Amino acid sequence: MNNAIQRVRDVLEGRHPDSPPVSFWYHFRADQVAGRAAVEAHLAHLERFDLDFLKVMNDNGYPHESPVAAVADLAGLVDLRGDEPAFARQLELLAALRKELAGRVLMTSTIFNAYAVLRQLIRRPTVHRPPDLRAELDEPTRVIKQMIAEDPGAVRRAIDTIGRNLARFARRCLEAGADGIFLSVRDDWLDANGAHFYQQFVRDSDLAILSAAATGSFNVLHVCGRAVNFDRFAEYPVHVINWADRAAGPSIAQVKDRIRPALCGGVDNLSTLPHGTAEDVRREVADALAQAGDRPILIAPGCTYDPALVPETNLRAIVEAARSAR
Repeated sequence: MNNAIQRVRDVLEGRHPDSPPVSFWYHFRADQVAGRAAVEAHLAHLERFDLDFLKVMNDNGYPHESPVAAVADLAGLVDLRGDEPAFARQLELLAALRKELAGRVLMTSTIFNAYAVLRQLIRRPTVHRPPDLRAELDEPTRVIKQMIAEDPGAVRRAIDTIGRNLARFARRCLEAGADGIFLSVRDDWLDANGAHFYQQFVRDSDLAILSAAATGSFNVLHVCGRAVNFDRFAEYPVHVINWADRAAGPSIAQVKDRIRPALCGGVDNLSTLPHGTAEDVRREVADALAQAGDRPILIAPGCTYDPALVPETNLRAIVEAARSAR
């Protein structure tokens, strides 16, 4: 087992590695989301910074072409096999990366959860940026809120259908060569309507996806935004939990003694990375390790970063600070 994989395995098993494993990620250009260009973009990023694990980005979308603008449109969401063209592009990327990497690092493949997919079907993203932590009533949130008011059963059935399809896709991701999935969840959009909404409409589909990926050895839960109920997510059956501990909270120190999954975070992707100095970044890494104390940790930002704004020196500072830590 090489050092990169050993570092991650050590943390997952509760041991301190020779140095904390480190990684970070961003959305590649639109011409680098599939095919050979996507393979080369991932490999170049991995090798340029000597990262310890690879989050395989997934901007290939969900295979549903009809517009979703009203509750009646939800009936068009049907069961899928999990290998339709949009899914297949990601599966081909995973298979190609597995062949190229030949077991050099662990790979976790991004899956946006069923609620996030429904949002994307209402307003398809054209440009991917780091997340906005404000849970304001944007267009997808407004539309879904109206759908719930008109026919909550239809919304629940649609989310369940998307969840089943993502579960099939998750299983195929592992078969294609991923070591696990990186499931992105966010509750503050929906729970603005009341704390029970996420539990009622989304949680079961999250768990169905994770159940389908249960044979994976490196399943990561990414808690996006400002979690309304972080403890709810900390109970999910995953190996690692990644969240914006600095920009959104809770802090590493607040949760390290009470959650089971390995911790992944420590660097502010929204403020320090784009606007701070390399020394600021190094201080955050050192502070994250100090907060974790006796508990081993994976060092990473709380979410994606904007490559147009983040100096390369700041990214290299994450790796240098982690490598120098013992």
